[in-house]
Amino acid sequence: MSIEIKHVSKSFGSFEALKDIQLTIQDGEFVAILGPSGCGKTTLLRILAGFEQPTSGEVRMEGRVVAGEHTLLPPEKRRIGMVFQSFALWPHMNVTEHIRFPIRTHKATPAHIKSQEEERIRQILELTGLSHLAARMPHELSGGQKQRVAIARALAPEPSLLLMDEPLSSLDAMLRMDMRREIQQVHRRTRSAIVYVTHDQGEALAMADRIVVMKDGRIEQAGTPQDIYLRPETEFVAKFVSKSNLVQGSWSGNLFTPEGSNTAWNGDGIADYFKASGLYPVRPDQFLLQPDGTEGIPGEVVNVQFQGKEFHYDIRSDERNWEVISPVALRLHEKVRLNLADSAEPLGA
Repeated sequence: MSIEIKHVSKSFGSFEALKDIQLTIQDGEFVAILGPSGCGKTTLLRILAGFEQPTSGEVRMEGRVVAGEHTLLPPEKRRIGMVFQSFALWPHMNVTEHIRFPIRTHKATPAHIKSQEEERIRQILELTGLSHLAARMPHELSGGQKQRVAIARALAPEPSLLLMDEPLSSLDAMLRMDMRREIQQVHRRTRSAIVYVTHDQGEALAMADRIVVMKDGRIEQAGTPQDIYLRPETEFVAKFVSKSNLVQGSWSGNLFTPEGSNTAWNGDGIADYFKASGLYPVRPDQFLLQPDGTEGIPGEVVNVQFQGKEFHYDIRSDERNWEVISPVALRLHEKVRLNLADSAEPLGA
């Protein structure tokens, strides 16, 4: 299902939750809507689902207007499936009954699925790894199993669009990693379009074909995970997605000189916004730690966290703190110089 969101805005009283959203989602595409709480991502998802009506603008699915200022096609008439953050399982239904329910009740369920209900249930149980749990009740399932049931229920009527509202946020870290793989597998096998709302950068980067970063009801940047992470276009995207340090300094053509340093960095791939603002975004893993007295930004180690294969450092330079990730082991209060990767030899080389 192809989706066009054209100049969509949504207000709740005097509060404008969405501001002139324009976005196209291709058939079979996995799009993650990423942003902090209150940025408008869930409101956008609810408009796609048919739970909310735009104040202005319109939403088209397969060329048909399904939502607009004077139009609202209800959820049951759209070929969509929805997975909620809270699982929303019915306590009186077992796993099989959860899958059967939308096949029988969803008005958009294709006729070939309705006529082969038991075969469809078997396929979905197998697809989601729930065959051995078909007769279990929700209270007999783990958190990860409950989430698979929620996904299975959403997939049962063969939706063209699967909407997922922070579906992994209530799971622990290990289960979240497992469920990421499950969702990716479901997407590869079904090729339904997926719109996945999350505030977790790792989830979006790991799973999506394209990421839409939102802030204050607007789209800040949209692109592939690589584009968003490696080539941020705004200060918010740089800090929110890749946790970049924003180094102040001066630009001369394509060369950047950090404040208080005796080095220059190449600016290939740095967005015009940063050049106009006298900034250079540096991810924590891009910094090189060098011995004191060499080129670079002078600093002192003020905090160390050991993370197995690497160390996470807070480096203080004058009144600024820089976040640095490095395999190099340093002592607390050790003096160092910070440089950009590929610009000098690293400490300990």
